[in-house]
Amino acid sequence: MEPISSSNPDLRKVAVAAEVEGFGCSVDEISAKVDTLEKRVNEVERFYLTTGSPQLTNSKGSSIVKDKQLNLLKKQQQDASRREVTATKRMQELMRQFASIFRQITQHEWAWPFKEPVDVESLGLHDYYQVIEKPMDFGTIKNKMEAKDGTAYKNVREIYADVRLVFKNAMKYNDDKDDVHVMAKTLLEKFEEKWLKLLPKVVEEEKRRVDEEAEARLHTKLAQEAAYASMAKDLSTELVEIDLYLKDLREMVVQKCRKMSSGDKRKLGTALTHLSPDDLSKALEIVAQNNPSFQPSAQEVDLDIDAQSECTLWRLKVFVKEALKVQGKSSEGIAGNKVTASKRNREISDAVPKTNAKRTKKLSCL
Repeated sequence: MEPISSSNPDLRKVAVAAEVEGFGCSVDEISAKVDTLEKRVNEVERFYLTTGSPQLTNSKGSSIVKDKQLNLLKKQQQDASRREVTATKRMQELMRQFASIFRQITQHEWAWPFKEPVDVESLGLHDYYQVIEKPMDFGTIKNKMEAKDGTAYKNVREIYADVRLVFKNAMKYNDDKDDVHVMAKTLLEKFEEKWLKLLPKVVEEEKRRVDEEAEARLHTKLAQEAAYASMAKDLSTELVEIDLYLKDLREMVVQKCRKMSSGDKRKLGTALTHLSPDDLSKALEIVAQNNPSFQPSAQEVDLDIDAQSECTLWRLKVFVKEALKVQGKSSEGIAGNKVTASKRNREISDAVPKTNAKRTKKLSCL
């Protein structure tokens, strides 16, 4: 640590403790923010992988995308409500036209057997419910057409199906030559003729409904994609800011650390020569990060250890130490075991011509 202008050791300890605590708070803060950013990144990835619409959160109190989603949901509900009102009016007009057909059929002179539910007990039709699965009559249909609750018909095809059922039931239960069968068959034919005139309008309305729903889904998808694209852009900006903040924090910590001695630099230079080709490339990339003019991919690299910043040196030291651990080196090996290093260098040199998989690189530490 840099010297603190105080002759009192206790004050020095307090100052050091305060600095450490400050760095700790900064690390905790950045860790929490990184965790939150990671969750948001995962949400964006899931959206683009599944094209679903998961609920999003973010570090600003779930405000950015969540607000966009709430606004989108509100607009969708309003649009859906308007479409439903318009579609309901169109369907009501179709039902009004169907009601005219229904009145014509029910007012026919042969319609009387079908106006009320079949009186099974009075007529002694003991097997009626065994033959007819769903009884239906004009009176029941009329009540459902006029109902204002959940029992009301929702569209014309439902009414059409029940009217046909009235006649089909009568034809099914009664013999072909029976009067009720003949009456039902005749009225069904008249009803189908009138229905065919209305059917094109019904089909047009159904197609229009399908098109409107498809268009609504498309608008929803486009709006969601826009919201997630906006979030991805915000994430990119925040990640850049985090990276810059970490770089500044790293520089600040390094400035508080002791300067690397000449002996430590020599040990570091020696340790670099013990790295595998892959690890050596990674180490040189660390150097290049703070030295734009440095060419880490050159065939021969001259690395001036003394010219590197303290930040670069300490990053190299940590990296080299961990890399050599993975390679099976002991901490003493970092100081340099010339026999083992020479042997390893020969092994690497021997392996290159055989495999041609890796390009040799000569490192010279000045």
